[in-house]
Amino acid sequence: MDTPRIGVLTISDRAHQGVYQDLGGPAILTALQDLLAGSWEPISRLVPDDQTQIASALRELCDVEGCCLVLTTGGTGIAPRDVTPEATLAVGERELPGFGERMRAVSSQIVLTAILSRQTAVIRGHSLILNLPGKPKAIRECLDAVFAAIPDCVDQIGGPKLEVTDKVKAYRH
Repeated sequence: MDTPRIGVLTISDRAHQGVYQDLGGPAILTALQDLLAGSWEPISRLVPDDQTQIASALRELCDVEGCCLVLTTGGTGIAPRDVTPEATLAVGERELPGFGERMRAVSSQIVLTAILSRQTAVIRGHSLILNLPGKPKAIRECLDAVFAAIPDCVDQIGGPKLEVTDKVKAYRH
């Protein structure tokens, strides 16, 4: 059986320019180490807040690298350069709005400005692409809120079986 590959895409002008360290990508990897059992291979990328480059990286992670799950961090706000959802929707074949709805519902219990967040999820071939916020604490809160549905989603779209730790009450179709 092939080892599942999981893409981690950080979207940040400043991290891409080296102005500050990427904290979002490592936060995703830490969460995944806590949520996934068995072996899996991370494939990480860092791009600026540019719709064309984000879309290109998403296509590469899905189509070339064969990632069954791609988690993005950053670019989901309402600032003019926050274009991650637009790039995600442009490369997706089908939108899964429930992921964004659930993440906003959970986040709104913590911070009032969660209503301004624009996370979404799409299916591209045999890959699930999920937009996460940029702050490490919010990344974990959002992943905890939706992760139980991710293994079943990946199963249903023809991806590899993702094994989870006992911290995840994963639903299987």
